[in-house]
Amino acid sequence: MSSLNAASPVSFILTADRARAKPFYVGVLGLPILSEDAFAVTLGLASGAIVRLTDLPGHEAKAHTVLGWNVPDIGASVAELKAKGITFRVYEGFGQDDDGIWEAPEGGAKVAWFTDPDGNVLSLTQLG
Repeated sequence: MSSLNAASPVSFILTADRARAKPFYVGVLGLPILSEDAFAVTLGLASGAIVRLTDLPGHEAKAHTVLGWNVPDIGASVAELKAKGITFRVYEGFGQDDDGIWEAPEGGAKVAWFTDPDGNVLSLTQLG
């Protein structure tokens, strides 16, 4: 077994304005701050994974998902985040339901997408 298989992942999310992004990740999404320095805020997840909210002046978000969470009940998770003011994205041609949840044609996953203050795409996934 690789030592990486036993290690917790570290994800990096770029932000052009950490002062704007930090309240979203901490206050809205509820991620605790583990540390903060001149370059990034390190946030923790209950799984042991780490997210580094990293400064990059002039950062422009891309269209793809940069971070996602596997959740046991996507409907409940979407409702919880909507209650906190998050709007879920609807993509033309995906056939998402009224809550913005897309279901894979074979039924293997359900996914909903939303964005952070920088426009980075985040997602919720319910497998199987």
